[in-house]
Amino acid sequence: MIKYSLVCKCNCTFDSWFSSSEEFSRLMKKKLITCIECNSNKITKSIMAPNISSSKKNDNIDYKLQKDIKRKIVEYQNFIKKNCKYVGDNFAQEARSIFYDKKKTQGIYGTVTAEEIDELNEEGIETITIPWYDKTEN
Repeated sequence: MIKYSLVCKCNCTFDSWFSSSEEFSRLMKKKLITCIECNSNKITKSIMAPNISSSKKNDNIDYKLQKDIKRKIVEYQNFIKKNCKYVGDNFAQEARSIFYDKKKTQGIYGTVTAEEIDELNEEGIETITIPWYDKTEN
């Protein structure tokens, strides 16, 4: 299969798939390829960049980088678990309690919705979100 970006005389652009370049040529000669907007058969192929797969070396570098990033995130997670209190779904409530009551406490972590994060930020309560890997994930 091959995908071409096509342009009509009405300047409409669209993509279409063909079984081969020969099949595209055959259909063009028979005027069976038409514009999706104006139904004209005055269609041309636009310039396209080939889709070339990356080398094994680049794939290996990307894999190592992803693995290093995940390892670093897991290190941060372990530090947080060791030094902070887990408050689960009560994160927003606990953060407000610490902020407004001026409590001296260790850091907290837990889960919070995007809406709750926005509300906390609007109140001047700084939060940070980090990716969190579950041990059951790969």
